[in-house]
Amino acid sequence: MRNLSSDDISYAMETTRVLYEPDRRIDTFGSTQFEFYLVTELMDSVNEVRVREGRIEAERPRILRPEGYDEFTFEGFGEQAEAFSEWFRENEDITLVKYGFNFAQREVVESTVHERLDLVCDRVVEEIRQSGNPARVVIQGVDDTWEISLLKFTIEMIKKSQKINEFDFKRRGLL
Repeated sequence: MRNLSSDDISYAMETTRVLYEPDRRIDTFGSTQFEFYLVTELMDSVNEVRVREGRIEAERPRILRPEGYDEFTFEGFGEQAEAFSEWFRENEDITLVKYGFNFAQREVVESTVHERLDLVCDRVVEEIRQSGNPARVVIQGVDDTWEISLLKFTIEMIKKSQKINEFDFKRRGLL
């Protein structure tokens, strides 16, 4: 496994797109599980697409002291998560995140499809849309930094869940 540069991470962050967003957000007082479908084009092949399916879990949010941001852990992720963690601290507005999560990816299954990327993406999105499961997400990412693409989704979910979580914490007198 090669070391990731800041440019590798930035490229993955810039090009990753959520094609189908889950209807739910991160629960304030319990853990949350999302089923992901991560679609990537193989780097040196024409019309070869990898589809990864799995689950990603966000533990119950908690209120942290500012020094608590060092407590982020990425269970089940490889070396890319450590590089991402460093990049995140340097590039993201951490003041937006007032609570920490431990993320775990589970049960990742890969398959390779011999079709154009856009056709595979369209088909996966349609299958997920028809399933009606509010916890499913379809992400188009970068194959050699696919974990960064998955981590980008988790950071976006934190940002989208934050106001709801803060409201819940305030309502219970915790903030």
